[in-house]
Formats: sequence, structure tokens, C-alpha cells
Amino acid sequence: MEDKQHIRLEKGTMDYTVWEFDNIRMGHGVMKFEDFVSRPASSRTDVVRLHFGLKGNYSFSYQQLDKTYHLIGGHHNIMYSKEFDMVVENRTLELETFGVQFPRDLFIQFTQNGDDQLKRFSDEIIKGNSVMLSEEWGAIDTHIHQVIQQIVHCNYADHLKKLFLLSKSIELLVLSAEACKQAADKKEVFIKNKTDKEKLIAVRDLINQRLHCPPNLSEIARTVGLNEYKLKRGFKETFNNTVFGYLTEQRLQLAYQYLRDTEKTAAEISYELGYASPQHFNNAFKKKFGITPYAIRK
Repeated sequence: MEDKQHIRLEKGTMDYTVWEFDNIRMGHGVMKFEDFVSRPASSRTDVVRLHFGLKGNYSFSYQQLDKTYHLIGGHHNIMYSKEFDMVVENRTLELETFGVQFPRDLFIQFTQNGDDQLKRFSDEIIKGNSVMLSEEWGAIDTHIHQVIQQIVHCNYADHLKKLFLLSKSIELLVLSAEACKQAADKKEVFIKNKTDKEKLIAVRDLINQRLHCPPNLSEIARTVGLNEYKLKRGFKETFNNTVFGYLTEQRLQLAYQYLRDTEKTAAEISYELGYASPQHFNNAFKKKFGITPYAIRK
């Protein structure tokens, strides 16, 4: 089941899409505010929650964990409490989030034989304890971003759509768990202050907005106010990819979406996304997906 809603909030609005299948629930929300507000959020549903903050800064106080988190767009974690009560405060006027809710027993079935971190997490859930997978939130890297975009823009219908969404929910679980493990295992952190982290999030957003005419490193550095060394090293640390690698991944994923969902030719897509030639685009696409652009439509 898919349900789209436009909701009035205190001093704002939210466009929210919900998908439900096999007792799994996914939701994507874009919130636009007129001011900074605090609002309560609560649930009495016994589920494990994957939370992805895609855009914007906010904080939330989690009563069952007795903790407050201050978050900058581009983060994710996995959390459990039999019930939850939060107070959420937006720190920017636009927020975008994505979430997956797994029934408690299904999540345990998927994870209790996983790596040590997931086993410990599942053991705490079995005991009924409120717990966060990792104190270090994972970064939303290229792969996670692409999976979420594939869900949001999914054009399958009926049973195929259900199978697709189920596979993507499990893929997000695997990617989130692995990224949180990497964040927890990281020995040395290069980007240590909030301002630099926000600038790197702005770099990611700038690249996503300029896929058709991507800026070079010098332009990006000037735009966000970082020197090129900090830009390159900080971006790799935050998103597990180089600036150029991230741009390439995003452009090819957009090209795949165009080939699947529009009537544009491969040559038109190549030109629109700024490739030097259709052959260059063809080679990059085949290297990424293992097939040529023309094979997508056969």
C-alpha cells in the first residue's frame, strides 16, 4: 500500500509518503517550516526503526534512551524502544527524512546471526531494552542515497513493487548497519567541528543540484568556504567517496533513471549530463552497471 499525504504542521507543512508491505513500513517526508519549533513525537508500536536524515539540521530528545541528539543532514542510525517519546526541534527551515520500521521479531530474525555489533543490538532488543545501534551515526553515502531515491521514484506496480520495496528495505538495513560499524571503528576523525561538517553537507547538496553542469573543485571550495585539501579529505571521510567519485555515481544513477522512466535517447542523456561524448557515457555506464545504456530498454 502506498499513501501520499500533505499535512499541516505548526508553522509549516509536510509532504509525506508511506509504503506498507509484509508488516514493514517505510516513510519519506519533506518538511518546510516558517520558524523554529519544538514538537512532540510518540509511538506505541513495537518496531525497530531505521532513521535517515537526508537534509537539514535538527535535534531530538529521546525519552526512553534519556539522550538528546544534535544532527546535521546526512546521517542515519538504527534504534529500538518498545514505545518511544521524543521532542524534536528543527534547526533549519527545511528537513527531509526517510525511515523504515521492521516488526521486532522480523528484525531479530534478520540480524541475530549478524556481526558482533548486530548480535549485541539484537540481544538488547530480545531483553526488551531501549537501545541505539551505534553512538556514532553513520553517513549517508552514495549507495544509501541511491537506494532511497530508487524507493521514492519506484515505478513498479502490484506484486513486483512489493518485492522491490522488500529487497530495498533489507538492503538499507545492511548498508546502515555496515556504515554505523565503520563510524564506530573510525580511529581518527579529520572533520571535528559542526561548521565544517555543515559545509561538507552543502558540498553534497551542491553536487546533487548541479549534476547537469557540475562545478569543479575550485568553484566548490570557493562556494562553501573550504580549502581544497579540507574539502577533498573531509568529503571522503564523510561520504566514503571522493568528490569526483560521488559526482560520477550520482550522474550514472540519474542516467539509469532517465533510461528506465523517460523516452530520452542515450545520446540525449549523455549530452544533458555533460559527458564529453556518447561513447564516453556508454563506457562509464557499462563499467558501473555491467550493461550498455541500450540494453536497459531491450
